[in-house]
Amino acid sequence: MEGFFGFMRAALPWIAVGVLLAVFFARDAARKKDKDRKEDYGPEGMALGLCFGTALSTAAHFDIGLGMTAGLVLGLLFGSRMEKRKDG
Repeated sequence: MEGFFGFMRAALPWIAVGVLLAVFFARDAARKKDKDRKEDYGPEGMALGLCFGTALSTAAHFDIGLGMTAGLVLGLLFGSRMEKRKDG
């Protein structure tokens, strides 16, 4: 079981970076195609995910770097799925 956790500690940051880049480029391609740019909560989600990832990794006595990375990616994923309302 220690081998699995060692592998996850080594591979998880690279997997998270890959997912982050995939989401970034997919959003960029969608924005270039769509003339009416739809605003979303991507940056806000990243900030909140970073805070929650740090807090949860500290509370669970888990590696803080992995918690921050996972929170950042999950926050971007959730934030980019929610569109801002246009009032007016």
